[in-house]
Amino acid sequence: MALREAFKALFNKENKMDRQYANFMSANSPIFSQFGTNIYASDIVQNCIDIIATECSKLQPRHISVDGDGMQTIPRGSINRLLKFGFNELMTTRDSIEKIIWLLMMNYNCFIYPLYELKYDTKGYPYKDYKGFYPLNPKIVTFLQDGNGTVFTQLSFSNGEEYTIPYSEIIHLRKKFSVNEIMGGGYNGQPDNQALLKILSINDTVLQGIEKAVKTSFSIRGIVKINTLFDDAAQKAERIRFEAAMNDSISGILAMDLKGDYVPISTDPKLVDKETLEFIEGKVLKWYGVSKPIYDGDFTDDQNEAFHQKTIEAIIISLGQAFSKTIFSQRELDVGNEIVFYQKDLSCLSTKTKLDLIKTVGEQGLLTDNQKLAVLGYPPILGGDRRTVSLNYIDVTLVNDYQMQNAGNKGAQGNGKTNNTK
Repeated sequence: MALREAFKALFNKENKMDRQYANFMSANSPIFSQFGTNIYASDIVQNCIDIIATECSKLQPRHISVDGDGMQTIPRGSINRLLKFGFNELMTTRDSIEKIIWLLMMNYNCFIYPLYELKYDTKGYPYKDYKGFYPLNPKIVTFLQDGNGTVFTQLSFSNGEEYTIPYSEIIHLRKKFSVNEIMGGGYNGQPDNQALLKILSINDTVLQGIEKAVKTSFSIRGIVKINTLFDDAAQKAERIRFEAAMNDSISGILAMDLKGDYVPISTDPKLVDKETLEFIEGKVLKWYGVSKPIYDGDFTDDQNEAFHQKTIEAIIISLGQAFSKTIFSQRELDVGNEIVFYQKDLSCLSTKTKLDLIKTVGEQGLLTDNQKLAVLGYPPILGGDRRTVSLNYIDVTLVNDYQMQNAGNKGAQGNGKTNNTK
């Protein structure tokens, strides 16, 4: 694979300068192992992460350039090609973002390597021609630093291979970045899921109880008491005769002769009430910032917007800043280059909300006719690039002149003056 060969070429021919473990002020170990998968056995946890990852996979990342007046342009080049169609040769853009979010939600850290080739422009200035963005899933991450204080990331993978990469060349996303100085999660750079594990343990106990209650309802329901002495063969024949009688009893009434009595065993399995189940499920949903309507897929526009503001927007900001910080040099950032993960289009909104939006924004001339059609899911039409504006609005720079002119006209009418001259 391209990434593996690139890693071997770039980082296995290491500079032999001395490196030591990175020194953190908190004095904790700079070696971090990825977290296990014990909480992800829960269907609620998997569904929550899948909802967040699927929603984020609809994002549309772009490399933009912002000038001094705040006007945005989309430069042509390898970065936008990769961001628009596929981060690498194995993944589409949607696949890549989904994988990144899954790794982030599971490990509270996600490492992405931007593979590039160093080239030079016509003036001899170096630039990076990017070939792909690869989400990584190392088992152990170790931070080292050399005598100059440069921090390196040593990535150890499941197949035993190990690569040491400058930390500045790794896109590092973090979740719950708190007490650890460089890794997301808890003090040891791993997800701190103890509180969640308690909830999931209770939920598992409840589910096991429900399973046992269901099995109990299908277990032994009664005893047939045979009022005579039988040998083994006779008992077997009597049992077969009894089962045949049960199968033939369409009405549910079992006819028996005087030789046997049927003694029913009453079972009363106790099930957990609905409120308790919803309470336990709600605790897990709140942990991941997913509301019940979002989880069930039956939500309003307001509920969807609340979900985005609470859970999705912070991830979007983190993605844009982490990609921009690593991909661009300080000079490129200073002149307005950045990566923006635009939110999905308006196709998820209700028809009423779309029409209200078109009316409000369209009347101010901010949308072309084709853009209005796109909001409604229709294809563009010939000549649809025109912009129309309502005459009920006026340029803010003309407001004072307009009001003064009206005041003058009213004053002239009040004095009985006219503009007629003889």
